[in-house]
Amino acid sequence: MGASMSWMQNTNAMNKIILIIITILGSLTAKPQVMTGLDSICAAIREGNPSLRSSDALIRSLDEAAKGARSWDAPLLSTGLWMTPYNPNLWKRQADGSPGMGQYMVSAEQMLPNRRRLDAEEAYMQGMSAVEKQKKGAALNELYAAARQNYYQWMMIQKKLKVLDQNTKLLDFMIRDAELKYKNNLGRINVYYKAKAALGNVESIRIDLENEIVQKRVMLNTLMHRDKSMVFEIDTAYSINDFSVPAVDSAYLSEARSDIKAVQQDIRLTGLQQQAERVKLKPEFGVRFDHMFGFGGVPMQYSLMGMIRLPVAWSSRGARANIESLKWKTEALNQEKEKMINEAEGSYYGLQQEIASKQRQLRVLDEKVIPALQKNYQTMLLAYEQNTEELFNLYDAWETLNSTQLEYWDRVQQLLLMQVELQRILEIK
Repeated sequence: MGASMSWMQNTNAMNKIILIIITILGSLTAKPQVMTGLDSICAAIREGNPSLRSSDALIRSLDEAAKGARSWDAPLLSTGLWMTPYNPNLWKRQADGSPGMGQYMVSAEQMLPNRRRLDAEEAYMQGMSAVEKQKKGAALNELYAAARQNYYQWMMIQKKLKVLDQNTKLLDFMIRDAELKYKNNLGRINVYYKAKAALGNVESIRIDLENEIVQKRVMLNTLMHRDKSMVFEIDTAYSINDFSVPAVDSAYLSEARSDIKAVQQDIRLTGLQQQAERVKLKPEFGVRFDHMFGFGGVPMQYSLMGMIRLPVAWSSRGARANIESLKWKTEALNQEKEKMINEAEGSYYGLQQEIASKQRQLRVLDEKVIPALQKNYQTMLLAYEQNTEELFNLYDAWETLNSTQLEYWDRVQQLLLMQVELQRILEIK
């Protein structure tokens, strides 16, 4: 008997040691959840998003192309027989001593470009990358807005999950208590089933919310251009910022918004292109040099000629049509700019009013409605514990408090998304 007890004690001690080792190894191998803030996400987007890299490559491409803006036309070289008779016998010096006929010619021709044309083309090509740089800024602003939207939605889901955790505990208490009282003939079974159904609904809502978190995480990983299955957590602390600007007008938006600045650069670029077309209506000069080797004693000769290319009526129709077309393109771009400014101003002032209204609603919920419902629930719970109130009334008090708490976080999410839209409109990084 003593040997058996000793063997059991040793076995228990060994089991405890194994359990301790497993616990230690588990704590060493467990990977802590990485906490990622919104600023870190935005920085990762700025560094790794493929659309921004594509913009960088396009800007570099346009800058490289601009380096060749001042190149000249290639010289034209030619060689061959010139004023040579078909009869080869006439190429030689004749019997009477007269020289032969025919020459072999080497010729070079070079057009001298108009300096003003080179200046105009260089300015135009250098301006092309400026448009793309502003478009990149506008694309980055949209990516930031998408990141903030998914981040805040994820944050509000976390807040709702905490409410559901509290609801699960309360419903478990109601179910256990209702079951106990029903067994003792002190309560009705219908409230028990109602609480069981509510607990099932809470679990169903939890599944939906947890799936939404997975979707938000995948979207943020996609924006950061990294492994879509990478797991990380976010900080659930938030603040409502004040984005009131003294005067949001056309001047402010023209300096703040990259997409509006891109249109401005496009207007400037159209003007440069128009100037380049105008220069094409100016004459261009060139030079031609011919050198001839004579046959049969004919002396070497040369020809040096100046050339001029005249933009006569039938050759300048294309340039004149382009100038007129670019004039109307400039008008269209100016109207596009006005439309963007007008829409941005309207959206800004509308959002400011809506945000102020939503903040007042949240203040009422936070300071008056939810505290009153919490006190009502606590009062009902106390009365129920003292057997002076029915479980049905306690359930109703919980249900009202629960729906109001979830509504509160829905309204906070709406407010945060309005804040995201306001940041996008004003392009606040």
